[in-house]
Amino acid sequence: MNWSILQNNLVNISFGVSLSNLITCWISLAFPNIQYIKNISNIQTIIINCSLSISLGSRWIIEKYFPLSNLYESLLFLAWCITLIQIVLERQTKSQIISSISVPIQLLIIAFASFTLPEEMQVASPLVPALHSNWLMMHVTIMMLSYSLLIMGSLLSILFLVITKGNNLNNNQNKTSNQIFNNNSYILTENNIAINSLKRTNLLASLDNLSYRVIGLGFPLLTIGIISGAVWANEAWGSYWSWDPKETWALITWLIFASYLHSRLIKAWQGTKPAILASFGFLIIWVCYLGVNFLGQGLHSYGWIS
Repeated sequence: MNWSILQNNLVNISFGVSLSNLITCWISLAFPNIQYIKNISNIQTIIINCSLSISLGSRWIIEKYFPLSNLYESLLFLAWCITLIQIVLERQTKSQIISSISVPIQLLIIAFASFTLPEEMQVASPLVPALHSNWLMMHVTIMMLSYSLLIMGSLLSILFLVITKGNNLNNNQNKTSNQIFNNNSYILTENNIAINSLKRTNLLASLDNLSYRVIGLGFPLLTIGIISGAVWANEAWGSYWSWDPKETWALITWLIFASYLHSRLIKAWQGTKPAILASFGFLIIWVCYLGVNFLGQGLHSYGWIS
């Protein structure tokens, strides 16, 4: 059996099902009362996750190293993490909004890995000496999981901003309350508007809270990943911190989300302001993950784009 062909076919299946799932998600949002469409979307997400699992798992068994040594493998693992997070969040929230922001990013990641990267970067290659370490699985896995959670949390904040269109959540709540209880007037038309506004406010509050919880889970993982990376760097290169581009941007990412969580914990910012900060963090994550590998060279350039 040609395992490389099987792996490529599984990745292609993931891409095709992701494209189909994107259409299914749009239909589900347009017709939220049709339950079987939601079920189809959930099944498609599971198929994507299983296909990526088999592809990465077979690569791990055949090549005898954890498949996170180059950009192609890490992109597939990132897509796998995002699908897993989507499955968990949808099970908890019972909402298709999660898939509406998750599926497009999955599709772009898989498409970039499959159709943009040159074939020589998709082929498994022997590990460089620095990667022959038990730290490979721990450090890179934790970092990729943290990236996935922070990306999902940031996307929820972006969706929050799109729905609010820059209006403050607290102001919306006050306006809704005034519409409902103004002089105890229960005029049918005004009540319908108020009810719709209340539903919208509840949706925004749920998005804001869910974004905070997801980022709150991803941030400790990012912290552990940076610390484990420093220990591994000392073991491999004799220095805990070298101000390598990847290390520097990981620190910038940490500071952005630390500021976000700090503002939420002390309640200094509410509504759109922390959402803007988290949305900015979305761009910083991609600079840290991909940008430094395209634009700069450093100790983390092996197996990526040099």
